Amino acid sequence: MEQGQKEEGLMQIRQGLMDHRAAGSELLVPYFLTLLAEAYGRLNQVEEGLNVLNDGVEVIERRGERWYEAELHRLKGELLLQQSPDNASEAVSCFQQAVTIAQNQSAKSLELRASTSLAKLWQQQEKSKEAYDLLSPIYNWFTEGHDTADLIDAKALLDELE
Repeated sequence: MEQGQKEEGLMQIRQGLMDHRAAGSELLVPYFLTLLAEAYGRLNQVEEGLNVLNDGVEVIERRGERWYEAELHRLKGELLLQQSPDNASEAVSCFQQAVTIAQNQSAKSLELRASTSLAKLWQQQEKSKEAYDLLSPIYNWFTEGHDTADLIDAKALLDELE
């Protein structure tokens, strides 16, 4: 997928997940389902992506493997927005849930991603102050890694919001 071979990449992700599950393993399945949902989103197959994320929620509830739960909710919000701008209020709820989960887990990178997604949406809704107030503290928490994609993205958004 990252190299531009989107259809082939999607098939490889699906096959890898099927093989993983066929071997009887449920470990890391929420993470793999999130990758698959993201791949569907890149191919504009939003419904399939949302269905995969619903499967991820079910696996999380059944197994209690919650370490990537925040990203699952963040991605659901992104897919809902991709599906229709009319889904903005549901996307806000997904992003807020992702932020809360990440905060409760002290998962700062996932909190940054979720906060950035929510801040972008708020910026579009002309809530720039709220967006800045949400994103600035989590961005400023990081003392290194400012050359990573997530921090570059957050910084660019903060600069726009100022």
